[in-house]
Amino acid sequence: MNFIFVSPNFPRTYWNFCDRLKSCGANVLGIGDAPYDGLEPELQGALTEYYKVDSLEDYDQVYRAAAYFAWRYGKIDWIESLNEYWLETDARLRTDFHVTTGIQSDRIDFIKEKSRMKELYRQGGIPTARQSHVTTLEEARGFIAQVGYPVIVKPDIGVGAAHTWKLKNDADLEAFFADLPDVPYVMEEFVVGDLISYEAITDADCEPLFENMTVWPTPIMNIVNDDLDLQYYTCPDLPQKLRKIGRRTAKAFGVDRRFVHLEFFRLTEDRPGLGKKGDYVGLEVNMRPPGGYTPDMINFAHSADVYQIYAEMVAFNERRSPEWAEKYFCVYAGRKEGHTYRHTHEEIMERYADRIVMQEEMPPVNWPQMGRFMYTARLRTQGEVEAFISFVQS
Repeated sequence: MNFIFVSPNFPRTYWNFCDRLKSCGANVLGIGDAPYDGLEPELQGALTEYYKVDSLEDYDQVYRAAAYFAWRYGKIDWIESLNEYWLETDARLRTDFHVTTGIQSDRIDFIKEKSRMKELYRQGGIPTARQSHVTTLEEARGFIAQVGYPVIVKPDIGVGAAHTWKLKNDADLEAFFADLPDVPYVMEEFVVGDLISYEAITDADCEPLFENMTVWPTPIMNIVNDDLDLQYYTCPDLPQKLRKIGRRTAKAFGVDRRFVHLEFFRLTEDRPGLGKKGDYVGLEVNMRPPGGYTPDMINFAHSADVYQIYAEMVAFNERRSPEWAEKYFCVYAGRKEGHTYRHTHEEIMERYADRIVMQEEMPPVNWPQMGRFMYTARLRTQGEVEAFISFVQS
């Protein structure tokens, strides 16, 4: 099996995917713009060959790299980056090289554009917030007349809550249109609820081989716009209601043979047209693993190896890794540059020494969302999760 991995060096921990794919018998062929000598030693050891391009933005260079691999190794079976930014490049390469194990160019809009996602939510019978394209101030006022303030405005194509705002009144609306960004925007009714995500690795029939629930107490939009600290946690189990709607969403979007991150609101009050308190409402689909170190957090929560499960799905279309009984919460708490904290780094490490599983300074590109310094702990109870967040971030 020949697996082309686009940009295998970012995020840094993605060498794990390459390593497990190799262990399952795949030739892992890397295409990236980083020098080979700068790759993690573990990644170098996992790659059969690496082709450096000057820029991954230059499709012609990337195409030539893939063509070289096809000439040298034969038919290409998989092409993936597992990275939101390169999903369109992945799809284009698959189409050009007749690789059928993944989304083709003719369907990429349904997973890149938030407005197109709504069509598949409706077809799958999954409740989702009402939405409208942001074009003119008059049309926006007409939409708000239907749903009321507040509303959310965000780029139709985007990730990580960048350039996403909550408009609370006419003054906010007029200010937004006075400086309207030069990209397509959508406006969405505001939903009061907890932000929950469903992660899964699916087989060729869209059936999950592995499932996880992650809770995001503070929306990323607020983290970025209000300069707040990020905290979130993966859970030892997930409610049956989330399991059902997560699977139904995967089916509606035709999510086969992928590691996905699907976002939902869990309603905290009844919402006419959407559901009762405790019901789940579709927010966005992300056809790639959750960001940052979340795959590692999932591993800590489930005593599992999602990198291995993904590789087994690719190679065998089944999970061969065992289920383990030991389950935990795994919680991330970040600290931002410029904030003053009650407890020092040394105090955190002393108190949680036996429960800290990851601690480091994050890459600068992640500072606005994830903070400069991160602390991740594996804990037994919800109460311990809340106490940890408070101790790190107060």
